[in-house]
Amino acid sequence: YISDAMVAMRYAEVDGQVRRYMAVVKVRGSNHSADLSEYRITDEGIEIDPIAAPVNGVLSIALMSMAAVVTGQAFIFPSLGPTAFLLFYTPTLPAACPRNTIFGHAIGVAAGYLALVIFGLTEAAPALATEVTWPRVGAAAVSLGLTSGFMVWFKVPHPPAGATTLIVSLGILKTPAQLTVLMIAVVLMVGQGMVINRLAGIDYPSWAPRRPA
Repeated sequence: YISDAMVAMRYAEVDGQVRRYMAVVKVRGSNHSADLSEYRITDEGIEIDPIAAPVNGVLSIALMSMAAVVTGQAFIFPSLGPTAFLLFYTPTLPAACPRNTIFGHAIGVAAGYLALVIFGLTEAAPALATEVTWPRVGAAAVSLGLTSGFMVWFKVPHPPAGATTLIVSLGILKTPAQLTVLMIAVVLMVGQGMVINRLAGIDYPSWAPRRPA
């Protein structure tokens, strides 16, 4: 009852890294958010920026959507959304670095297409436009298993790649031309992440994850 406002600060382990979070516990006579917000201690003091992630996510996806409209190509697809979230909400995590993002999606594309070849589905209509058959079930299972295994083997985990391989193995995007555009879109998204994060003063890696100091 002595304090009008209380703020709690704590550490939390996220993907093998210790990160700082804070939350408002009490503000007398006022409603407030109970959300945990990540903060950074810099040369300028404590920085909390809850607006940057959604704004940057909207900007990046809007740019990719405009590219899709102008070119008529699939520069926007479902798994690009979670990639944008990683790049702009947790940009310093290993899963968000350029190497993991690009290699992860590339593994997903390769595994998905290989599954289509194995089960004879390269010319089949997309599963969502017709029906899910047993060969399609096998292709989806094999593609996801291969993607998960190779990302772990090569130490390039990027969770959204699991959605990418299903996009391919379910036949939503399957032609070499479409898959080439998909990978170009991933590279462009990484480029946007690098530029926007660097402009925001975030130490986003150039390729591989930063080694702990």
